[in-house]
Amino acid sequence: MGIEREESEPRAIPTPTLIFTYGTLKKGFSNHALMQDLMKTGDAVFKGNYRTVEKYPLVCGPYRVPFLLNLPGATGSKQVTGELYAVTGKGLARLDELEGTSRFHYERLPITVTADDGEEGKPCAAEAYYAHRSYAMEMWKRNGKRGYGVYGEKEAKGYIKRKDRPQNLSFLEQIHVFVTSIDAN
Repeated sequence: MGIEREESEPRAIPTPTLIFTYGTLKKGFSNHALMQDLMKTGDAVFKGNYRTVEKYPLVCGPYRVPFLLNLPGATGSKQVTGELYAVTGKGLARLDELEGTSRFHYERLPITVTADDGEEGKPCAAEAYYAHRSYAMEMWKRNGKRGYGVYGEKEAKGYIKRKDRPQNLSFLEQIHVFVTSIDAN
């Protein structure tokens, strides 16, 4: 009979990814239930209220869905406030699915944020879900090159949940219809 050896090296615990949420994943909004589920399973931890260090365009698309555009410093953009979560790989997979990263709805990319506590905090590297680059500029033009600093109740007024949207077009097709339409909201 052989003697089993204990591992001499401790197993590395994967470092969670910091995710900056600015829209429907925030507390009080329609997709926050997913964040609550992830927190219950230990796959997400709320870190606090944060804001972007740089100014970014935050706009609404079809069905009042919020989109952060990866156009830092664009004229008409603002520092965006939101929430920061530490998310495990398992949690990221669920968020990526919700955000449609494999369907080119959003893409998860780096962003620098700081605590939104009224003091100049230390910048922190995180990731955010940006509108996919294939339509971001058209989305910005469609919104009159004006962005929000926060996606709040006022901005979310008229938001339509995914299950209640027309199903005859994919969301990407609905985005295309939105950005090519003439009416500005």
